[in-house]
Amino acid sequence: MKAPLLLLPGLLCDEVLFAHQIKALKGIAECRVADLTQHDNMPMLAQSVLATAPPQFALAGLSMGGYVALEIMRQAPERVMKLCLLDTSARPDSAEQQHKRQLLMSMSRAGQFKGVTPRLLPVLISTARLNDKDVTDVIFGMAGRIGRDAFIRQQTAIMNRADSRPLLPSIHCPTQIICGHHDMLTPPDVMREIAEGIKGARMDVIENCGHLSPLEQPEKVSEFMKRWLTS
Repeated sequence: MKAPLLLLPGLLCDEVLFAHQIKALKGIAECRVADLTQHDNMPMLAQSVLATAPPQFALAGLSMGGYVALEIMRQAPERVMKLCLLDTSARPDSAEQQHKRQLLMSMSRAGQFKGVTPRLLPVLISTARLNDKDVTDVIFGMAGRIGRDAFIRQQTAIMNRADSRPLLPSIHCPTQIICGHHDMLTPPDVMREIAEGIKGARMDVIENCGHLSPLEQPEKVSEFMKRWLTS
């Protein structure tokens, strides 16, 4: 019997972020990608995922999806059989991060939403991929589908999220941590903090990879997730 696997995408991302993983894991997992666009706070986003989820499931989240995954672990840990956190953080936003988010939200409200993704691109993927249209076209396409209003809701939720570091020791399910070596938003030391906080967690760092690891190094991410699901 296939394991139910809930996939939680990052800011301005949709199911296409996990296209390779859905295909690679279809023999062992019943994959479902959650919609994280409808609410502007983490508790409600987590509740909306839980409302339509199976009684028990494996859970994987990238970046903002990781923040939602940690909120799910806060609300309903007994429902999560396995946890995979990709390129995310247990820390709340710093003042500098909040300031940057406010600027992007102001741009969006002023009718400049199309300028947001080009500004974010250098921190979303490694330098080597900035001119790789196979990757950048996917990112722009996802952002266009998510749109301005959902982007503002997502940023609001991210800015006001709880500090999840105190939560980490209470997580007891098998946990996989995946991080791009060149991730500028949630670098390996930030993710190592999560791995060290969750007893028994396994961490893998992917070379030549930035923040959106499922897009930049899809084969590696799928390989690690397959091992996580079957071990």
